[in-house]
Amino acid sequence: MKKRKTGLVLLAVVAMLAGSGCSRSVLNYQIAECIGTLGEYENNEPVETPKMKEARQQQESESELENVKQAALDAAADLAKSYRYEEAITYLKNTAELQGDARLDEAVAAYEKKQESLYQYTGDIPHFSFTNLVMDPSLAFDGDEYESVYRQNMITATEFQNILQALYDSNYILIDIHSLANETASGSSVTMTAEAPTVPEGKKPMILSVDNLSYSSMRNGDGVATSLTVGADGKVDAVYTDADGHDQKGDYDVIPVLETFIEAHPDFSFQGARGIVSVAGARGVFGYSIDGDNADNQKAVKEIAAALKEQGWTIASSGYSYEYMYDMSYETLSQDITNWLDQVGTLVGDSDTLLYPYGSEVDYGSEKGSYLINRGFRYLIGMWADGDHTEVNETYLRQTRRMVTGYVFENSPSSFSPYFDVSAILDPER
Repeated sequence: MKKRKTGLVLLAVVAMLAGSGCSRSVLNYQIAECIGTLGEYENNEPVETPKMKEARQQQESESELENVKQAALDAAADLAKSYRYEEAITYLKNTAELQGDARLDEAVAAYEKKQESLYQYTGDIPHFSFTNLVMDPSLAFDGDEYESVYRQNMITATEFQNILQALYDSNYILIDIHSLANETASGSSVTMTAEAPTVPEGKKPMILSVDNLSYSSMRNGDGVATSLTVGADGKVDAVYTDADGHDQKGDYDVIPVLETFIEAHPDFSFQGARGIVSVAGARGVFGYSIDGDNADNQKAVKEIAAALKEQGWTIASSGYSYEYMYDMSYETLSQDITNWLDQVGTLVGDSDTLLYPYGSEVDYGSEKGSYLINRGFRYLIGMWADGDHTEVNETYLRQTRRMVTGYVFENSPSSFSPYFDVSAILDPER
């Protein structure tokens, strides 16, 4: 009914204006003004003509093509932010819509130049190892019997963020520990040779780890996270209860805080590198007890492990019991590793990396040393208070790590002086 009424009005207007002797352009203008289409069509035609439709469709097609091209250029630029130059070049060359576009050649040339600027770093490589973070110092440092655990063994979220910023400002960049060795497989054996890591010009490599992420010492309501979980976006969040008793999920521990930092500073991660997360088993994994036939907890651990790997993290073993391996007999060590492989490894997947509990390394020429390597652990991480040591032998890589804790801040702040000033990063609420 409305359409017919509009048509009748249009006819009446046309008849009236035609009788007045107006030109077509004036007539079109007045009709368009009357029916509300003024400025919408060429020459204010009252309807879209075939020519106009063809021109409109052509313009829309060109606009859509330009959007596709720009999206491809933007995606390649995002890859390049984390130094994935070869991936960016391949992506652009495989985008059919960009073929023949001068911007393709320009972008490829720019990324090839940046790829050529990468160099092999031959200096010492620091490895910083963290435990859980204190999110609310007022709850953690409240004078109860748990305060010393939090204050000595952990650092606060503010301190962790300050450290990341200090390292970033000093041109440190995260690398994957596997980039420090070449592996050549021959049957069931693997031969390793040292490899200087490739990094961008002006950058210095570093490795980061999280030690024994079990959450067994964390108490709900103490201003610390108590477990990990996988969010709706597929990324790993920490579970935390705030001061008002409300459960929260998000940036409440090392992993999600680092992810957010990298999101804001993609050039802090070389080609998607993250860090190492070590887990034991006897006191749980990621905040979940895996003792007995607990299908729900085991499923949660599997999902978290898969999500961590997808984000670029390496999952390492710390043995099942998280005890001093140097003091273990061969029989005890072999049983401990077997327990980890059977009960934890089946949930988190294969691992070639071992973070020694408390840095207690075995003698590499001993039966215990050979056993660890034969069980597939080729990246073996000990602990030194200061100094950065990496060595690669035919069958293993050995590296030391620096524990970053409140205890070291208090008793040996100078051990961090080559990298950051402890007094400058300390949380005023500590």
